[in-house]
Amino acid sequence: MAKVVTLGEIMLRLSTPGQERIVQADEFDVNYGGGEANVAVSLSNYGDEAWFISKVPEHEVGQAAINELRKFGVHTEAVARGGKRLGIYFLETGASMRPSKVIYDRANSSISEARVSDFHFDRVFKGADWFHFTGITPALGKNAQAITLAALKSAKKHGVTVSCDLNFRAKLWTSEEAQVVMNSYMPYVDYVIGNEEDAEKCLGFKPEGTDVNTGKLSIDGYKKMFQDMVKKYNFKGAACSLRESHSATHNGWSALLYTDGKFFQSKHYEINPIIDRVGGGDSFAAGLIYGLLHLDPQQAIDFAVAASALKHTIPGDLNHESLKEVMDLMGGDASGRVKR
Repeated sequence: MAKVVTLGEIMLRLSTPGQERIVQADEFDVNYGGGEANVAVSLSNYGDEAWFISKVPEHEVGQAAINELRKFGVHTEAVARGGKRLGIYFLETGASMRPSKVIYDRANSSISEARVSDFHFDRVFKGADWFHFTGITPALGKNAQAITLAALKSAKKHGVTVSCDLNFRAKLWTSEEAQVVMNSYMPYVDYVIGNEEDAEKCLGFKPEGTDVNTGKLSIDGYKKMFQDMVKKYNFKGAACSLRESHSATHNGWSALLYTDGKFFQSKHYEINPIIDRVGGGDSFAAGLIYGLLHLDPQQAIDFAVAASALKHTIPGDLNHESLKEVMDLMGGDASGRVKR
């Protein structure tokens, strides 16, 4: 069992039932989630010791978010309490050629107004094996950027392996802002995760020959990009999911990992129909972390893709899959037959 720590914001998710548009909806489905919280839940489901660092309001909605994490065995002792509100996001699930849409209502949330002094990082990182963060948290503002940097410094002081999912969010900050901040974090990072947009918007790297709007992917372009990134930042490895967007409800899904000077390409899945793609990238990151901790590189990238493919079939942010279920799909059982 490994101890994995994540840092970020957990939010209240309000999504329209089925594929309704927000302007149609008379009610919303309630879930809780957020990039780094989603990763923690997945890793706890796989049997690792997962810790989540954040700050939530000291009222019933904040407690409900904590309860959701505790339900899956995530350690919440490092979640500070205070502030006035939990961040909210609204989700409208797309279908066919109509894309899904996210609307944020997270300004002045507890974590965005938190201070470094709210957290005891040395206590949390003692005995930890891995620390994971994303580009979403520092996009919340100067306070969140300072907290992320303090966590990175503490993790490195304790010899913890660090991964970063770049996760560029255009609704939170500009590419110019992202590149300044994210580049300053890269000396602390061992493994970087990011698709073609994330790499370009956060670090200025772009895979040649790839056009996500048409679904055209160039594996050679990604390989060259990874080599350049590893050379510049001295990463131990770089990985990305490879999404072929045929429609909002039909995607091709695979991934690529570069580590120790070698490339590892995963199995390929056709996901059709997609039930909920939100959290798909987080389940990929969690699967990769689990794989790098417990498996060889080829198995690691295959595990990550299998885990994230399964997440696309599950409503909500969280990946409610066990280790065995991911292993079964990774081993070739994709029949979908009823288990009796």
